[in-house]
Amino acid sequence: MSILWPLGIVWGALTTVLIILLIYRSTLTMHEDDQLFLDESESHMEKEQIELMQKVNKVTPFVRWLGAASGVLILVIAGVAIYQGLQQVQ
Repeated sequence: MSILWPLGIVWGALTTVLIILLIYRSTLTMHEDDQLFLDESESHMEKEQIELMQKVNKVTPFVRWLGAASGVLILVIAGVAIYQGLQQVQ
């Protein structure tokens, strides 16, 4: 049995979670405003923006780690596939 199948399944799962987090983060940032709140009557909007940025900041490290893990894993899969291909030639 080839090791490529389990590696491919793990890569697919990691990449799926990464895509879901990227979509979630992009929906959060769609509601982000580039405004300066100077008036007290708009203070609720400032609080919403702060909460929104806190959520985005919580998701960002996971996006970075999953992106790096997905990239490294696809390189490992390519390396294993090349190695197995070279072993079959000999």
